[in-house]
Amino acid sequence: MQPLTLSDLKASAQIFAHSLSNTPIPALFGVTDGKAVGTYVEQEFNLYLHDLYSYQRGSAALGIDFPELNVDLKVTSIKQPQSSSPFRSASQKVYGLGYHLLLFVYDKTDDSQNQAAYLRVRHVVFVEQDYTADYQTTVGILNILSRNANEDDIMAFLEERNLPLDDIGRSDLARRILTSPPKLGYLTVSNALQWRLQYSRVISLADIGNTMGVENLFRSDDDNTK
Repeated sequence: MQPLTLSDLKASAQIFAHSLSNTPIPALFGVTDGKAVGTYVEQEFNLYLHDLYSYQRGSAALGIDFPELNVDLKVTSIKQPQSSSPFRSASQKVYGLGYHLLLFVYDKTDDSQNQAAYLRVRHVVFVEQDYTADYQTTVGILNILSRNANEDDIMAFLEERNLPLDDIGRSDLARRILTSPPKLGYLTVSNALQWRLQYSRVISLADIGNTMGVENLFRSDDDNTK
């Protein structure tokens, strides 16, 4: 069995999305818990991949779903496209999460007559790791840098953005930003014990087409006809 590559993962996500969208799922009928839906999709996608490829499956200890490819899988409803992600350091909000995101966005409906749920996959989006930072934070930093900012300017901005850092941490991050400016991030990353990731912007970018760092792998027929 051949090893799973990043291109294989992307191609498989497209095929799986088509199949999932047309499959009745009795086990999810009446289920409103987004976590339960996400777990189901993740399990089914892994079952599909395991029939075709060899790869190391992620775990809670490893932190992401496809560690060999440095990709984490996120499954979210189109009605509230967001999820959580482990907090590693405040710099993730500036430089990204440190791994790529493969995002399945679904719209769930229940078929009462057949007692089954349908998960219509609306989008499959791939976000490169360098572009998984917080949009407003990176916009602000890049704007300040364009005006010849110094370390104090950046530290003040980081404090205004309430990044979870002490004075030493802000100074260290400010110096890093001066020598290595971040790329523009496309997520909304909210401060919490775990990062709260919101995906509306990347979905909008995927609607337009491929953008630097954001790849539109799949869009449902319903969206294509809008």
